[in-house]
Amino acid sequence: MKRFTITYLILLPLLFAIFYWTVSPVAKFINYYQTKLALWFLHTTLDAGRVDGVDVWINSHYKIFITNACNGMIPILVLTAAILAYPSRWTKKLLWIGIGYIVFTSMNLFRLYEVSVFVKKQSDFHFYHDILGNLILMVTGLILFYFYLKSTTSQRVIR
Repeated sequence: MKRFTITYLILLPLLFAIFYWTVSPVAKFINYYQTKLALWFLHTTLDAGRVDGVDVWINSHYKIFITNACNGMIPILVLTAAILAYPSRWTKKLLWIGIGYIVFTSMNLFRLYEVSVFVKKQSDFHFYHDILGNLILMVTGLILFYFYLKSTTSQRVIR
């Protein structure tokens, strides 16, 4: 447990520096396309004219904007650090990082859609984005890590 914790605490800032920090070319590339995916999804699923660039119009007086913080990379990196820190085969780690990416990206798109549909005024934003939306992502992460652990411990030999 001590090794896992230390490794996790080292990997997490390292992954953020590589894949999220705005000065990293890798992060710029990934965040650009993650944000584009989110905007494409909202443009495709919401009524015409509601998505304008990075702006999503909630009503004629209130809009939200999709930034790097909205593109789902933060929970993906938190899960990735946990998977990489936990001892298992690399094939298992890569498989679950891929599953985590797909599931988190899908759940984040659902979260953005949910915020865009259910927020009717600025005061609703806190509940749907900060509380419900983040709760959805946290529970998703816990479920994914639980099943990752279950898949790795079932193959271990207990001595």
